[in-house]
Amino acid sequence: MNRAPSSVWRRPTHFFAFGLGSGTVPWAPGTFGTLAAIPFYWMMADLPLGWYLGIVLVAFVIGVWLCDKTSHDLGVHDHSGIVWDEFVGYWITMAAVPFSWEAALWGFIVFRIFDVFKPWPIRWADRRVAGGFGIMIDDVMAGIYAWSTLHLWYWLH
Repeated sequence: MNRAPSSVWRRPTHFFAFGLGSGTVPWAPGTFGTLAAIPFYWMMADLPLGWYLGIVLVAFVIGVWLCDKTSHDLGVHDHSGIVWDEFVGYWITMAAVPFSWEAALWGFIVFRIFDVFKPWPIRWADRRVAGGFGIMIDDVMAGIYAWSTLHLWYWLH
């Protein structure tokens, strides 16, 4: 576990990379980062799908830069407090899922399972892809796995 630096509260890039401060929690920052993403999903859920995906794409591109800059500034490749990637991964999970608290909870659980256990090729990417893109891509992949799982479940029920 890496202690959250005080720069999170002074530097906007660090503040956003640390999920608006949610990544400063001393234990399970990824879980808290994902929780912090839920209200934003709630605000975006009723947008047309194209707008929703556009926002997620912009958040991903900005996230690559935020995570790269913050990890470089801190001298730690993937500081545990950098959770912008969890925001984007959760939003991918929830794409085209109508908002309900039950759906938000199931999306949270399924995304966290894929993010924590990192089935192939997520674990491969997590270990071999560097920089801000490397920090972001494993959560994007976990989000795609979780999205597929949620939509399969909804389709079967």
